[in-house]
Amino acid sequence: MPKEVAHPQQMNPSQADIAPLKRTVLLVAILSSLLTPFMSSAVNIALPSIGREFEMGTVLLGWTAVSYLLASAVFLVPLGRFGDIHGRKRLLTAGVSVYTLFSLLCGLSSSPIALLLFRVCQGIGAAMIFGTSLAILTSVFPASERGKALGYNVAAVYVGLSLGPFLGGLLTEHLGWRSIFLVNVPFGLLIIALLLRLEGEWAEAKGERFDAAGSLLFASSLLAIMFGFSRLPETLGAALVASGLIGMGAFVWWEKGVQYPVLQVALLLENKAFAFSNLAALINYSATAGVGFLLSLYLQYIKGLGPQEAGLVLLAQPLVQASLSPIAGRLSDRIEPRIIASSGMALTTVGLALLTSINQATSLAFIALCLMFLGLAFALFSSPNTNVVMGSVDRKYYGIASATLGTMRIVGQTISIAFAGLTLALYLGQAKVTPETQPLFLQSAKVALSVFASLCFGGIFASLARGKTHTN
Repeated sequence: MPKEVAHPQQMNPSQADIAPLKRTVLLVAILSSLLTPFMSSAVNIALPSIGREFEMGTVLLGWTAVSYLLASAVFLVPLGRFGDIHGRKRLLTAGVSVYTLFSLLCGLSSSPIALLLFRVCQGIGAAMIFGTSLAILTSVFPASERGKALGYNVAAVYVGLSLGPFLGGLLTEHLGWRSIFLVNVPFGLLIIALLLRLEGEWAEAKGERFDAAGSLLFASSLLAIMFGFSRLPETLGAALVASGLIGMGAFVWWEKGVQYPVLQVALLLENKAFAFSNLAALINYSATAGVGFLLSLYLQYIKGLGPQEAGLVLLAQPLVQASLSPIAGRLSDRIEPRIIASSGMALTTVGLALLTSINQATSLAFIALCLMFLGLAFALFSSPNTNVVMGSVDRKYYGIASATLGTMRIVGQTISIAFAGLTLALYLGQAKVTPETQPLFLQSAKVALSVFASLCFGGIFASLARGKTHTN
């Protein structure tokens, strides 16, 4: 851990304490990164059971998943900045506490409205976690070891995504949907116990003011954009996206005139490594998150698989990524991360292009191999790209850097799934997928995958445009 600190009240461990500190911080980051994506993916499996118990319609049921993502996204950047000022460990502890408490309350919900409210609060807790755990990890590990640590962190995210559908299905079937939320409680308490043992604090921006007005403008604009995308192609959806983009323009104008902005506009306008790495992340998630959605429908409607069988096929991608992310992270400590990440983006383009050839006769082996190939590509991109983002800013901005990257991920996922749904709506309308409409479904899936591949091809140049990177 570097000797210098940004504020005299920060605790600076001795060299003898550095190794245990690293292990504890890495364990906290891994458990935190495992917990939140597990919840996101597991809840999707439980939605039918929740709907039956509370007699919820499809729109309200969809909000059970969407409300959590929206709350996470709109609070990420403001809370990341808040942690930089007031202490990242303090905010992480609060975030895990909020997340654990509202996981318990979700499991005890007595009405759909209560469940939705608790899901929003759970999402806010998740935003506190996303905006701080990665920042603390980056603070503790030097640049020469950071890629390896970030690789383990990325692997934990995809282990959580992989286990979610499988364990979520088992828990729902044998213990009921409430168990998915309740199982988070002991893990949350474990993370809190580890944090209470963790000495030191990280608040390199301590003493600066929090930009509440800018935070409100950012959050409301991003909410309009994300909610608008979910309502496309309706007129309301387009109007919300347009108003959100105008609001983002106003946010940039406001931030330029504030002494202590919630987001340093200079990071986006002058720091090429930070700006283009975040753009590459947005492009990558926008081009890939909808693939699982489309393939899940393809495997069940076209290939006739059950949900469990389809889930096992789809596991091929996250399992490969989880296995290879630590290796890719280590490579980014030795080889320029820009090269590795750009190679991952290029391989992602190839994998998506291969999937555009799917039809009724495509073998499951081909689908699984394509998913494994994409798992390799994602691993090569994610860890090195994260390494560049976190290493391209001063220590006082680690929280905002972590939060910005997390925002790119959630916004990209929302755009990707919304676009996939929009394509299906344009080809199928309100019609269900039947043997008669299967050709239309396949055509729409191919169009969406082709657009994703083209987008990812452009992402190669965004990844390369960051230039040679130097980690801090």
